[in-house]
Amino acid sequence: MREIKAYKVTLFVIAVLAVLAPAVYFAPEDGWDLGFTKLNFLTQEDLYNPKTQEKTDITDLIADIDTTMTVIVEDTIITHANNSDGTLGAANGGELSEDASTEIHLSESGITSMHNFFQILRGVSSKKEKISILHYGDSQIEGDRMTSYIRQRIQDQFGGNGPGLIPAKNVYPSFTFKQTYSESFVRYTAFGGEKLKVAHYGAMASVARFTPEFELDSLFTIDSLVEQTGWIEVAPSKVAYSRAKKFNNVTMHYNSCETPTKVVVTRDGAIIHEEELITDGAHHDLKLTFPYTPGNLRYTFTGKISPNICGFSLEGDYGVQVSNIAMRGSSGTMFRRLKTSTLQPMYNTLNTKMVIMQFGGNSVPFFKDSAGVRNFASYFKSQINTIKNMNPDAFVVVIGPSDMSHLDDQIYSTYKFLPYCVEQMKEATKSTGSGYWNLYAAMGGRNSMPSWVEKGLAGNDYIHFSNKGAKIASQMFYDAFIAEYAKWNNNN
Repeated sequence: MREIKAYKVTLFVIAVLAVLAPAVYFAPEDGWDLGFTKLNFLTQEDLYNPKTQEKTDITDLIADIDTTMTVIVEDTIITHANNSDGTLGAANGGELSEDASTEIHLSESGITSMHNFFQILRGVSSKKEKISILHYGDSQIEGDRMTSYIRQRIQDQFGGNGPGLIPAKNVYPSFTFKQTYSESFVRYTAFGGEKLKVAHYGAMASVARFTPEFELDSLFTIDSLVEQTGWIEVAPSKVAYSRAKKFNNVTMHYNSCETPTKVVVTRDGAIIHEEELITDGAHHDLKLTFPYTPGNLRYTFTGKISPNICGFSLEGDYGVQVSNIAMRGSSGTMFRRLKTSTLQPMYNTLNTKMVIMQFGGNSVPFFKDSAGVRNFASYFKSQINTIKNMNPDAFVVVIGPSDMSHLDDQIYSTYKFLPYCVEQMKEATKSTGSGYWNLYAAMGGRNSMPSWVEKGLAGNDYIHFSNKGAKIASQMFYDAFIAEYAKWNNNN
């Protein structure tokens, strides 16, 4: 191998720099637009003042957030006995603090709505009533992140057990419950993937079916179809939070059953209940109660046309049920497309008294200008009003997008229109008489996400929280919520 002289290497480097220097000198800040592509190059400003990663210091912000919790460990048709004694769900209560590092933003009508909810919430345990809080959100809450922690806090203070609503076919890993299902069950959603022909989704905006949808006509008659089966099995999780792992009321929600369908329920392999589902197409429930948390419950369905299985409620006898309803990829703008005739009865059955809507993050990367942000906020406002119209006495809280970073010239920066989106969503939310909790500000605001990633509180996608980060964000929200309750409670 021929040896390369050192002076030749030096001359080569000088020559390369001589060629590149004019490009650096004349390079525009936004690069050269070549028509078919854009060519970016190092500019003088970047050469003399190279960009550095900006990170908002969140050390003091997260230092005071206490996420520790006191965990308390605890051939004839066969008809289930339904033998709960009605005692599962008592509150532990505890000290209430009016102090919080953040606040829920409210108009006067929003304050009234919140206080009306507090009146209901305060009496739930003592009156042995049951109410539901539904936590809708995008992938930030998927797998019961955030909701699981909020649920434990609320149920411990006000009463309640169980994870609440779970999907008929769960596709997101969750430590809160266990579920399996037959291959015949197909998932349909209102927010992405395979959709129903008629939007009878129910409160979870998703259903599962063991047959396709059939319209009975000259092409498909009931006699031309073959009977099919499918099964769904649900079970408690041993690693869930203490309140979620104990439940003794299991309710299956369904609609669109218009032809004979039989369901057989087994517990740990033994038949405990058989029933023919109601065939009027409306929303209905199949409720079973137990003296203690059941083991594996398998629901086996047989019929020629599947009804829509809208989900299962795993609950205690009374208290607050807090349900996680994650919608990967959703911007929260599909509620108006759901059929009210089957959605509202399900809301009523659940006794829905509070709805959390955690959205915005999936829209932020696609905003081109401020007009696009305003259009989104306006459309999102109509979704809030849709929820409120179906639940007129429910309190709605919107959790806006977190800080999110995009990579530009090797530097992670907050999306340009994210702060404006937060402000527009806040004003739109308040105008509906709902509350807005600013997750973006709670994290530390602009360019706080790199610090959350650095501290292991968010993932390397610079979008989603880690489990530890989700706990901290959830505690911040709960602190703001319980501070409002404490202020109201101390004056009433």
